[in-house]
Amino acid sequence: MTEADAVRRVAMVSVHTSPLDQPGTGDAGGMNVYVVQLARRLAAAGIEVDIFTRATSSRVDPVVESAPGITVRNIHAGPFEGLGKSELPGQLCTFAREVLRTEAALPLGHYDMVHSHYWLSGQVGALARDRWGVPLVHTMHTMAKVKNDAMAAGDTPEPAARIIGEEQVVEAADMLIASTDLEATQLVELYDADPDRVEVVHPGVDLSVFRPRDSVAAREQLGLPADSLVVLFAGRLQPLKAPDVLLRAVEVLLGERPELRPRLVVPIVGGPSGTGLEHPEALADLADELGIGDVVRFVPPVPPAELAIWDAASTLVAVPSYNESFGLVAAEAQATGTPVVAAAVGGLTTVVADGESGLLLDTHEPREWAHAIGRVLLDDALRARLAEGARARAGAFSWEDTAERTLDVYERARASLRASV
Repeated sequence: MTEADAVRRVAMVSVHTSPLDQPGTGDAGGMNVYVVQLARRLAAAGIEVDIFTRATSSRVDPVVESAPGITVRNIHAGPFEGLGKSELPGQLCTFAREVLRTEAALPLGHYDMVHSHYWLSGQVGALARDRWGVPLVHTMHTMAKVKNDAMAAGDTPEPAARIIGEEQVVEAADMLIASTDLEATQLVELYDADPDRVEVVHPGVDLSVFRPRDSVAAREQLGLPADSLVVLFAGRLQPLKAPDVLLRAVEVLLGERPELRPRLVVPIVGGPSGTGLEHPEALADLADELGIGDVVRFVPPVPPAELAIWDAASTLVAVPSYNESFGLVAAEAQATGTPVVAAAVGGLTTVVADGESGLLLDTHEPREWAHAIGRVLLDDALRARLAEGARARAGAFSWEDTAERTLDVYERARASLRASV
């Protein structure tokens, strides 16, 4: 491949969540981190990245240079506020029109590649692919059929329109990036994806931010007692992430081991999202109902550098989700040397090495969670062994490797498109 043939400019599409938003609230989460970190590594390799996203505030400029080589283009499509993710399909036409209009004002052949994230973006990406004559690479992040098979009690199923939209994107994409082997299998078995067009590329961890540090110093920085037993939950507060499972487990744990109460701290770092927006105070109410309001601390979403301090300050990080396409929270916690207790679902079975970097549970029964959490809190030898394993496990995931492998997928997508014309 000559230098002239190399990918120079990538149009990333992230309709429903902006890389400028704070992860941990609303629809901003692991996907935001993924888009930002991948774009940074691509830019570091000399590739220009334009990220198209929907503007959610009149205060944000239409074009923002977020970092050298990275331009965020905030597209006006629908009202700035009050538009839920379920309402966004009605704005895709306007969004796509503005994306095409932006490209039309640039030199012919400006973009070499479209990389879309989540099915809404894939719909726009498929149109851009056909109009511009460049390949489409798509990353699902989450899939409706998988989410509907692993719903939390009382949660709302994903609509049929999303399932149809995902099937269309799978058919249209030149290459599909899966975060884990399990997700690749799900794409093939549930969405009839061509196995030859599916490539597994693990997301990474920013190891310069999420790194081991002294836990006592971290606790002092956060105003926590040095001898605290800290059980951290970090993420969006919605039924899918199952923070209620952790709270119910804490109730059981304190019922069985009341002597832990003076030292136990359970920070819940994040904000309401999804169906959790319908009852934003529900989790705090549940903590009070369970009689554990004195040990639970609700903390608004924090930037990655501060989350890394919370991770380092924790005795363990709990990830009780009903589904995770990858499990970035678990990967980041392990990178700080903190063991993880997680549900054995989705990508968490790839991220967490059961018995080596954390404990995996194939149940959401609070009593089982209480026993697993108690084991890590009370068994110093086990905790030390898991902490060492967590640090080792984190080395398997780096954004530099993610970017390098993504570039390989881009080249496969270009070859596929050339072969089809």
